[in-house]
Amino acid sequence: MHAQIILFDGFDPLDVVAPYEVLTAGGTASGGAVTVELVSAEGPREVVSGTGGPALRATAALAPDRPGLIVIPGASGRVGDPADAPTDAPADGAGTPGSTGADESIPVLLGRTLNTRLPALLKEAMVHPEVVVAGVCGGSLVLAMAGLLAGRRATTHHMGLDTLDATGVHAVRARVVDDGDLVTGAGVTSGLDLALYLLEREVGPRIAHAVEELFAHERRGTVWRAEGPEPAPF
Repeated sequence: MHAQIILFDGFDPLDVVAPYEVLTAGGTASGGAVTVELVSAEGPREVVSGTGGPALRATAALAPDRPGLIVIPGASGRVGDPADAPTDAPADGAGTPGSTGADESIPVLLGRTLNTRLPALLKEAMVHPEVVVAGVCGGSLVLAMAGLLAGRRATTHHMGLDTLDATGVHAVRARVVDDGDLVTGAGVTSGLDLALYLLEREVGPRIAHAVEELFAHERRGTVWRAEGPEPAPF
């Protein structure tokens, strides 16, 4: 399984590094069955994270037709009203990469991705039968604001669940939600749990368990799936 982790200006470093380390460790534990790279919509470049954090280097352009896994993180910045973020992607997907200011809000940073090529590339990935798209924290909102999650089940940071629901998504208050070829995680540290679950699902539980032991981290919560009887209200 090849995993492409997307970088965009203002990304949250933990949303990227946590899945990167888990999946890379999974590759080691599986003898190379998992490979990981950092990508951007624009191709190889230095990408600045949010709140004045570190820059990471994307080594390739996002390839939406490459079988495997695509992970999109959230943003790091001031906590703002999610309603301030735009909910429609521009028709042409135009835009150029740029720097971010430490005073910018998370909704603004997430919304800015709509002015890049990222929505068009993600749209291609979402319809590819051999691609699983995963969102960490605000990454789900990027997909939703681009109009790609209507009718799907997903989660995000608890402060963004109402916004997720307003875009036509069935928002689920869970740490990890598995909706088939779409898997999403909630708050920022859920990137660890999301990646561990993906290792278990795609490579096997023994590999995922080995990485859990290595990281001294036990995956939290029940992964929500649309299976089994619907629970009665309490």
